[in-house]
Amino acid sequence: MATFLYRVGRWAFRRRRLVSGVWLGVLVLAGVAAAMAPAGQEEDLSMPGTESQKAFDLLDERFPQSNSQGAEARLVFQAPDGQRVTARENRAAVEDTLGSLDGDDQVASVTDPYETGAVSQDGTIAYSTITYTADAVDLTEATKSALEDAASQARDAGLTVEVGGSALDVEEEPGGTTELIGVLVAAVVLVLALGSLVAAGLSLLTALLGVAVAFGLVSALAAPLGLTSTVAILALMLGLAVGIDYALFITSRFRDERAQGSEPEDAAGRAVGTAGSAVVFAGATVFIALVGLGVVGIPELTKMGMGGAGAVALAVLVALTLVPALFGFFGRRVLPRAVRKATAPGSERPHRARTAAGRPRLGTRWARFVLRRPVAVLLTAGLGLGAVAVPALSLELGLPGDESKSVETTQRRAYDLLSEGFGPGFNGPLTVVVDMSEVSDTRATTDLVAKTVHGVDGVASVGDPVLSRTEDTAVLTAVPQTAPNSGETKDLVHAIRGAVSGVEADTGAGIWVTGKTALNIDISEAMSDALIPYLTVVIGMAVLLLTVVFRSVLVPVKAALGFLLSVGAAFGVLVAVFQWGWAADLLGIEQTGPVMSLMPILVIGIVFGLAMDYEVFLLTRMREAYVHGASPGEAIVSGFRHSGRVVAAAAIIMVSVFAGFIGMSSPTIQTMGVGLASAVAFDAFVVRMAIAPAVLALLGHRAWSLPRILNRVLPNVDLEGEALSRRVPASATGPDAAVPRLPVGGRD
Repeated sequence: MATFLYRVGRWAFRRRRLVSGVWLGVLVLAGVAAAMAPAGQEEDLSMPGTESQKAFDLLDERFPQSNSQGAEARLVFQAPDGQRVTARENRAAVEDTLGSLDGDDQVASVTDPYETGAVSQDGTIAYSTITYTADAVDLTEATKSALEDAASQARDAGLTVEVGGSALDVEEEPGGTTELIGVLVAAVVLVLALGSLVAAGLSLLTALLGVAVAFGLVSALAAPLGLTSTVAILALMLGLAVGIDYALFITSRFRDERAQGSEPEDAAGRAVGTAGSAVVFAGATVFIALVGLGVVGIPELTKMGMGGAGAVALAVLVALTLVPALFGFFGRRVLPRAVRKATAPGSERPHRARTAAGRPRLGTRWARFVLRRPVAVLLTAGLGLGAVAVPALSLELGLPGDESKSVETTQRRAYDLLSEGFGPGFNGPLTVVVDMSEVSDTRATTDLVAKTVHGVDGVASVGDPVLSRTEDTAVLTAVPQTAPNSGETKDLVHAIRGAVSGVEADTGAGIWVTGKTALNIDISEAMSDALIPYLTVVIGMAVLLLTVVFRSVLVPVKAALGFLLSVGAAFGVLVAVFQWGWAADLLGIEQTGPVMSLMPILVIGIVFGLAMDYEVFLLTRMREAYVHGASPGEAIVSGFRHSGRVVAAAAIIMVSVFAGFIGMSSPTIQTMGVGLASAVAFDAFVVRMAIAPAVLALLGHRAWSLPRILNRVLPNVDLEGEALSRRVPASATGPDAAVPRLPVGGRD
């Protein structure tokens, strides 16, 4: 692999105008495709095979007219203190408000709360349901403005009015202040790490180009593939983070090769052949883990995985081709100023001949500290992560609704008013679907089902059954006494399903409990059930891939256990923040509750790949030194000398990018930002920087040993570029060619 990528790097360097032109053309085409494509639709989560999804499918078949409606809105009215919404003047204000919506072409129907009984028992709160002929994304601005104007009209009459439902939902758009802050932090870190504005700008420019292409492709495919805004934001988040990191790793290796005296074209080839090999492997692990999300069986999760995987693949291609091409354009300006002076023609002190007689860098000093106290470092880091992971034992999964939105939004205030007026379960009604295609007495069957459901503890009310046109299907609405995301409602769904099983046996009817609340419960339980198997597959894949890469058994086992620690700690942070409310105000999270059910598996899939990034980039330099004759301790110091600073900078960049998305209003994106930022921080700075070198120091030579039978069977991917060193002549081939070898305790 190293030799092939070496040729790719040299080719891209020589044909830099062609490579840059091709990528520019791809960017333009992606932008044009995105601009011409219709907008995608925000789809509800679904999970084929669950009871609730089967019921939804039956409703689509038996009640096609009710499922062909578009967006929906609820106007919630509250009378002033001491008044009733049924009072004459308040009723007139409500009716005038609803009447103002009648002339809109996109309005399908408007219900009268006084005729439908949508008034609270105390008469203070009422609501009207407005259905539209188009989905939320297709509603015109005039239609949305008419809804908001109607609410304002009622407010002018003295009523409190809030708007719920999907009509005012908007797709979350990236590019807000917090995301820009994350990019700015990344830019500052790049400048500090590379010591060159040109090198920092090169890494940022290539990452942004890859992200722009990925975002354009996702936008262009949104309508035909049903991709939501969450898919686009995840692609943006991942593409930006790994794109900067991959460019940083290759740029750093290019600068090392130039500092050792290699010619620019050869240095570009060597950078792509060595660091580029690590980029390919790291990107492949992220890609495989994300594509593997499809096995869970949730279409939305599959789409998120595919979108993120595509962005990562683009980041790898950009890093392997465009980055070395830009080396050719910028030349020596990629190097730090001090190195440019030292390697200038006529310089009496070429950089590669210098000995680092000054104070060793922080990475070297830290590696030596770990070598002196491996047990203390291992226990401190391991126990610390274990303590942070303790809250994960209380992990509860759910799906966010209007209750998780900011209290500044009208949807959240409408949710609260409906809970106040009609009970907490009103916002999460359960739908009981009765298939009576094999039943002779449909009336008796529906009455029995209604009586059975109403008799279950926790049911506040059961509505009258609605029959299909052929009267072979009935639908009943059961309102729980508890809120949609509460544990009591989850228990209630199971209790109803258990109670109606007897009715099924007695009557021959098929009875299913569905609705958004029941579907969320089914998905959350399926996610919990899939968590351990998916984690097992990911860990197994990690051990296998790292065994191939590092020709070792103990290194992969150590990496997998470290990955478990970092993921467990990230789950602990999610529980502490989103369930317990720790630091929630600081992060702008106003409502605590269950962790979004998709997050654990999504975090595992993404962090697995990113964790392997740092494992590969750090340990590749260690193994490179070891196979060239360094002792295990010297190899650890060499790895930190060459890669420690770059890995730390890459981790800070990635954490900054992920943290930049915490400020978005979407609970899904907020959870993703917190989970990924904390997981990367734990994995990079605790697991890879502390636990990994401590374990390697304790293992010594055993860390790099491989049983003979595995050595014969496993392919040699040559990530450290041994074949490249043998086949390609260079002025310096060893990893420490620029620095004389010293004892571990000596000075650089």
